[in-house]
Amino acid sequence: MIPDVPLWAAVPATLLLIIGGLLTLVGSIGLLRLPNFFMRIHSVSMGNTLGVGSVLIASMLMASAVAGRPIIHELLITLFVVFSAPITAIVLMQAAIRRTKPRK
Repeated sequence: MIPDVPLWAAVPATLLLIIGGLLTLVGSIGLLRLPNFFMRIHSVSMGNTLGVGSVLIASMLMASAVAGRPIIHELLITLFVVFSAPITAIVLMQAAIRRTKPRK
């Protein structure tokens, strides 16, 4: 049985899913098209983090509308992604900088 979703939740969730998909697509295209590692890591970390965040917020909105009460489980996932992706990007960039430095 498919639950009835109110229009006030369906429209913003649809827009968030479209925006999230486009941001993830742009980040993934940047991964394929940009010339070096430093440019690639920026497009992936920014685009995909924002895209996943949009999808998770849409999921939280839809789950809350169907359940009839606030559902914030996805908020924990969103916080983990928002905090872990930039840290991972920084660590990878530092490793790449150390690897590309000429040795003395």
